[in-house]
Amino acid sequence: MNKDTQKWAIKQEHQKKSGELEKRCYEFLFGLLASLDANLNRRLVETFLAVVLAIIMHRNRPQGLLLSELGGYISNLLHSKGWSAEFIETYLWVQAERQVETWLAAGETVLVIWDESVVEKPESLQLEGLCAVRSSKAQRLKRIKPGFFNPPGGRPIFVPGYHWLQVLVAGMSGAPQIATFQWWTTRGPHATDKRSLEAQVLREVTDRWGSQVLHVWDRGFAGAPWLSLAYVHAVRFVLRWPKRYGLLDECGQERAAWQLTRGKRSWEYRLLWDARRRCYRKTGILAVRVYDKTYRQPLWLVVARPGAGREPWYLLTNEPIRTAQEAWQIVLAYARRWNIEMSIRFDKCELAFESPRLHQWETQRRLLLIATLAYAFLLSLLNFHDLLNWLLQFWCHRTGQWRLKVKAPLYRLRSALSRLWLTHPPPLIQRLTSG
Repeated sequence: MNKDTQKWAIKQEHQKKSGELEKRCYEFLFGLLASLDANLNRRLVETFLAVVLAIIMHRNRPQGLLLSELGGYISNLLHSKGWSAEFIETYLWVQAERQVETWLAAGETVLVIWDESVVEKPESLQLEGLCAVRSSKAQRLKRIKPGFFNPPGGRPIFVPGYHWLQVLVAGMSGAPQIATFQWWTTRGPHATDKRSLEAQVLREVTDRWGSQVLHVWDRGFAGAPWLSLAYVHAVRFVLRWPKRYGLLDECGQERAAWQLTRGKRSWEYRLLWDARRRCYRKTGILAVRVYDKTYRQPLWLVVARPGAGREPWYLLTNEPIRTAQEAWQIVLAYARRWNIEMSIRFDKCELAFESPRLHQWETQRRLLLIATLAYAFLLSLLNFHDLLNWLLQFWCHRTGQWRLKVKAPLYRLRSALSRLWLTHPPPLIQRLTSG
């Protein structure tokens, strides 16, 4: 075989793989596309699929979701009256429900991981639904770095933007699945409040899965209002409890969380992987029986001690803790929460969730949810190991040991897909661009 024939064969193989990946995207979105087909004309349904592909292909982070960058034909789709953002929200719930049923049938522990963030629009004033949000970027820039000094002080910085609630479902290993993304505001005709929206989502989760799943909440959910909702819906939970928040000990005396375990020795030690610092840490474990101040419900406070210089985790749970092994399960369940932190980072950095400049609230939600489908599709590709390995080897090859050990290489995966589809456009993109 001469060189020209070999190059032609390689090109044909990559073009075939490009079409196969487009087909997998179509199969992933088939149920949603069928619903849209009943309400929209065929051209707009094809545009919907093409937009998901284009979002994955786009590499310009600051302008990734601008209509001028994605193509003018998307405007008709976003402003069409034949569909709404609820189509996508319902589809994400259905996909999550199927995955949860699969995990439960296999006897796995299913986690429902919650987190909050904001979409910052500091340069915008006229977009519908803008409200004041606390800038996480400003907070990060003000943080003291080793070897530097005189960071700016003062009160927190607030900028125009939207609030963001994200819920993932996950097993104790493997890739998570999106359950719902919600954006909300405190101003204008679409105004709501944090507790009302969270209560609505909690009610939705409870109606679907009841006590079969374990909820994982960070410190932003700590307090009597959220514990009240947890008791009302009878959910199982793990909640990161601030160390200065009070709890009742077995004698009924109120003490701060850090005081409840002061001077007590750890039950066991293990080497646990620190996903944030990418290293192993010798971690001790301890649990004590406690009660909340308002309802005096029996709870357990599990304390994970990662060693000198690191703040312990104070994890409040209503799961019974009788042995060290059960306490470790609570710690490992909370450690899985790092997936949602990485999800928010990926959505903002790679999928440019803060870049849209759409005036109407509904069209903003539609575009962000379409981008959410692109993220969900990337997560689904992590289950096709042979195709994933081929894609990374030929279109985003890396030799560093750290990159080879990453279990969910979403950044490389998106980069590889982008390069493949830009070099060998899939059939739908070819048809739309040529037409």
